[in-house]
Amino acid sequence: MNSKTIKILATAVVLVGALGGLMYTSLAEGTEYYKHVDEVMADPAPWHGKKLQLHGYVVERSIKRKPDTLEYIFQLENNGHVVNARYTGIVPDTFKDNSETVIKGRFADDGTFMVEPGGVMAKCPSKYEASKTPRAPGT
Repeated sequence: MNSKTIKILATAVVLVGALGGLMYTSLAEGTEYYKHVDEVMADPAPWHGKKLQLHGYVVERSIKRKPDTLEYIFQLENNGHVVNARYTGIVPDTFKDNSETVIKGRFADDGTFMVEPGGVMAKCPSKYEASKTPRAPGT
C-alpha cells in the first residue's frame, strides 16, 4: 500500500471511531426507560440509577404539599404496586387523585422516586374518552 491509501484508511478509522464514541456517550446519557409502576416495583433494585418514565395512577388522597412551597410527595399505583414519589415544581391542572400520570426521574437510595423538574405529566380522562351519548347522523 502506498502512503496515500494509508492516510485515507487512518482518517476513515479515526472518523468512524469518533462518530461511534459520540453516539455511545450521547445514547448512554439520554437513555430513558418507559415502564409501568407494577413492572418496576415487582423488582425495583435493577432500576436504581437509571432514568425512568413511570406510568400509573395517582393514589387517592396521597398528594401532600409542603405549605408555602412547591414540594409535593405522592404515590403512583398500577395493578396493586405502589411507588412513593417526590417532586418540586409546578404540577399540571390535571394532576389529581386517580389521574393517569407519567413521571420522569430516578430512584433515590431510600427507594423514593425523585421526579425531575417538569417531569409530571397527567392526562385528563374526559378529553380522551369517547362520548357516551349517541349522536344523530349528520351532527
